[in-house]
Amino acid sequence: MITITEAAQNHFVKLLSSQPEGTQIRVFVVNPGKPTAECGVSYCPADSVESADTHLKFNLFSVFVDPISAPYLNEAAIDFVTDELGSQLTLKAPNAKVRKVADDAPLIERVDYVLQSQINPQLANHGGRVTLMEITDDAFAILQFGGGCNGCSMVDVTLKEGIEKELLQQFPELKGVKDLTEHRRGEHSFY
Repeated sequence: MITITEAAQNHFVKLLSSQPEGTQIRVFVVNPGKPTAECGVSYCPADSVESADTHLKFNLFSVFVDPISAPYLNEAAIDFVTDELGSQLTLKAPNAKVRKVADDAPLIERVDYVLQSQINPQLANHGGRVTLMEITDDAFAILQFGGGCNGCSMVDVTLKEGIEKELLQQFPELKGVKDLTEHRRGEHSFY
């Protein structure tokens, strides 16, 4: 579920050495599955461990994860990075904002997961986003752009050279993607 590098484990051991005996680590997600999701790490005193918590054992300490956060921390990684600017603990959780779907989930769920977890974070750098509206009977993913993408002169390139290539590579059963948005007026044009 969570990978913790040796450097991060050593950092946790050092931090825990100044805490009351029995204190461990808790990893959690605030607002899991939402665009505002944020991950956190805190001390976990022995009396705050719940029976439903996932217990991850490491060499010299344990990590506890509450049942609501657990699915969103799948494939998470914690590292302790030191560079010329100093040291910091980093937590990367690619599934915090959207729950990972099973490989055998319906195509629409798998495509939406890739859009939410891989495509939208890139579009968000430019203030944009894309939403999957449907997958047609003839295997086209119908998308609607929003935010900074609506009216952008590069949206056709983003659609065909970025999003479509990525989706077709991951989902060979798709024939392509179509844009539902009329970018000049910000209205729907596909239907």
